[in-house]
Amino acid sequence: MPPFEALKMARERSLDLVEISPNAVPPVCRIQDYGKFLYEKDKSERAARKKQKVITIKEVKFSVTVDEHDYQTKKNMAIRFLGDGDKVKASLRFKGRQMAHRDLGYKIVNRLILDIGDAGLVEFMPRMEGTTLHAILAPARKAEAPPKKPAAEVAAKPAEAVKPADTAPSTPPVPPAQP
Repeated sequence: MPPFEALKMARERSLDLVEISPNAVPPVCRIQDYGKFLYEKDKSERAARKKQKVITIKEVKFSVTVDEHDYQTKKNMAIRFLGDGDKVKASLRFKGRQMAHRDLGYKIVNRLILDIGDAGLVEFMPRMEGTTLHAILAPARKAEAPPKKPAAEVAAKPAEAVKPADTAPSTPPVPPAQP
């Protein structure tokens, strides 16, 4: 249809002629209320932004000479950050001659990773950047639905538990055999 006719049809209906795909041959246009289209598009974008969770990176700093109580406190902070859905950057700075004993730093960071366990997943394994040892931990993914029971567990239950409540059993249930 020629552009003149499409424009005439749009004006008769009090709508706009909007070019959808200008690179197509012939160009694709649509007759619509452009203001309403922009409003709905903006509204859907706002709703999508509202549902997004901004993940921040919280840092927990250690030293090679960290004491046990300080270690436990920082470990608990890291677990709390992971529970809130934030990523945790565990960093350990080496000072002076401590660089000769990097293995002590790796032991501390690896211990933290093991102690956190199921609360977080290791996103980046410990690595050196200058005089600092870094590891990044991400929160563990939560299960969306409870895990389904295997068929073997369902079969092991007594007959009454499997039958619907509205049907009466015709014979008394047989208890499972004891090994």
